[in-house]
Amino acid sequence: MKKFLLMSAAAVLVSTSAMAQTTVTTTTTGAGHGAAVQIEPEYRTKIRSYVTEHKIRPVETREKIVVGSPVPRDVELAAVPSDWGPSLTRYRYVYSGSQVMLVDPETRMVVQEVD
Repeated sequence: MKKFLLMSAAAVLVSTSAMAQTTVTTTTTGAGHGAAVQIEPEYRTKIRSYVTEHKIRPVETREKIVVGSPVPRDVELAAVPSDWGPSLTRYRYVYSGSQVMLVDPETRMVVQEVD
C-alpha cells in the first residue's frame, strides 16, 4: 500500500511539473512566428520619441487592442519606420490608448506592446 501511495505521489509530481513547464513555455514564447518580439531598450526609446515627436494620434476602437488579439479591419496599420530597428520592419504598428502595438500584417494579430 505504501508503494502504491508513493508511486501515485511521484506520478502527480511529475505530471504537475510537466504541466507547469508547458504553461511557462506557452506564455513566454509570445506571438509571431513562434518567437517573442525582442525590442532593445534603445529602440523602445526611439519608438516612444517617434510617437511624441510626430504627434501620432491614438486610434479609437470599441474593443481594447491587446496582445494576442486581432486588430479590427477598419483600423489602419502604419508601416514601422526603419529607425525602430531592422528586426521590426516586417511588422506594422497601431497606437492605441497610450501604447504602441506591433502587429503582424498578414494576420493583423498584435504581437507586442511597446511600453
